[in-house]
Amino acid sequence: MGDFEIDTRLDGENGRYRANLSRDWEIWGPNGGYVAAIALRAAGLEAEIKRPVSFAGHFLAVAGFGPIDVDVSVIRRGRRAESLQVVMQQEGRVALQAIVRTAAESPGYAHEVAPMPDVRDPEDLKNFQELLPDEPPFYPFWENLETRPVYPDRMSEGIRPREPVFEEWFRFRPRATFDDPFLDAGRLLLLVDTMSWPAASQPYPGREFIAPNLDVTTWFHRLEPESAWLFARHECPIAEGGLMGTVGNVWSRDRRLLASGGAQLLCVPAPPRE
Repeated sequence: MGDFEIDTRLDGENGRYRANLSRDWEIWGPNGGYVAAIALRAAGLEAEIKRPVSFAGHFLAVAGFGPIDVDVSVIRRGRRAESLQVVMQQEGRVALQAIVRTAAESPGYAHEVAPMPDVRDPEDLKNFQELLPDEPPFYPFWENLETRPVYPDRMSEGIRPREPVFEEWFRFRPRATFDDPFLDAGRLLLLVDTMSWPAASQPYPGREFIAPNLDVTTWFHRLEPESAWLFARHECPIAEGGLMGTVGNVWSRDRRLLASGGAQLLCVPAPPRE
């Protein structure tokens, strides 16, 4: 099992850092949301305004496990907002390039019209291990999240096409909450990135293709570091021409919208099954 805080740590200073990509976060290689969370945390080390509000990243190559260089540069530093660029590379090959925006808290308009779906609370649901005790996780990554499906019946319905929608409660483990605002936002970024494929793949149980993320964008509306449980809802409203477009939202345990975003996925032939 990985530890999100430990496994996203960086060493260095003055915009030049190094991280170590842990195999505990493996899905088709290092999980993209995990890699993006390291980039977000690196931006936090250079930001003067400690409130992340958006992340837009392009996955340019599959990174390998082990050390990775992370360079952060300031594009613009203002009194109310900042823009920072993050480039992650191994042996001269860029794996991810991202833009991170920060903004200071300030007076302004306020409303919220994004109600969370009417689902049961996580305490009233069984986790994946309780529902399927004999099924080991597909990849090491899933050991790092406690997953509570809101529709547990689908676990016993067998493999069949379903709507391209994915809804579940998640809690990071062994630690679920973090005081660093960039690390806390990284939890949300990881979910927006990772749950895109589970939503997009629902209509296609045969898995002729897999679809890695080309990019991920997340807007952080508010942070609730005290909320151990996070509810993610993702859907894939369109798939065409080898692309799959996804949108997702993440709410707190108190059913307050924390983040929204999405990703564009690229279909590639699935590797042979062993």
